[in-house]
Amino acid sequence: MAPAAAGDSIKPRDVCIVGVARTPMGGFLGSLSSLPATKLGSVAIASALKRANIDPSLVEEVFFGNVLSANLGQAPARQAALGAATMLAAQSIQLGTNDVVVAGGMESMSNVPKYLSEARKGSRLGHDSVVDGMLKDGLWDVYNDFGMGVCAELCAEQHITRGAVQSFERGIAAKDSGSFTWEIVPVEVSGGRGKPSIIIDTDEGLGKFDAAKLRKLRPSFKETGVLSQLGMLLA
Repeated sequence: MAPAAAGDSIKPRDVCIVGVARTPMGGFLGSLSSLPATKLGSVAIASALKRANIDPSLVEEVFFGNVLSANLGQAPARQAALGAATMLAAQSIQLGTNDVVVAGGMESMSNVPKYLSEARKGSRLGHDSVVDGMLKDGLWDVYNDFGMGVCAELCAEQHITRGAVQSFERGIAAKDSGSFTWEIVPVEVSGGRGKPSIIIDTDEGLGKFDAAKLRKLRPSFKETGVLSQLGMLLA
């Protein structure tokens, strides 16, 4: 596409989303924990392209968000694409840079490693400190130096909250009615030595919900808080 002359205006091109797919949402250390985020991402990409009847070779660029990228290898978005964020993708099409773009995101909290930050220098006399990569790189506010659970409590204090029980009940109702079925692509997980593979095709957290148990849990982040780790993990 040739650059516009001085004073000329470019009319943005229309953008259409032609294919959508996601994997089921697995629980922490749950049914999908054996698969890295890049594998989950590639499954979703391949399914979205297949549903839209688009040849993967036509994809010109991939925008894929990923927060917890430790231990995924080089260029996680490229890994996901070869197995086959929305605003950036849309802009690239509007400006005429690309015609076919894949946009999405991928995470696997279960596969985030813990760090021995001093190990490269040699482990000498004394105890080593282990850093949880999930907290360090994902669930920690680096600007205020506290966990995201505390951030959520601050939101709750300002009445920006939601009822956990109601949220789960709505999610379960949507699952039971089949409202989520169309968007989920089943994921095949190895069953282990000599065992058949397992197909995961539903969101894991919804099946574990127990309203009575959730109401009895103590706050996890502040003594006078309202949020528990179980409620946040299941969500």
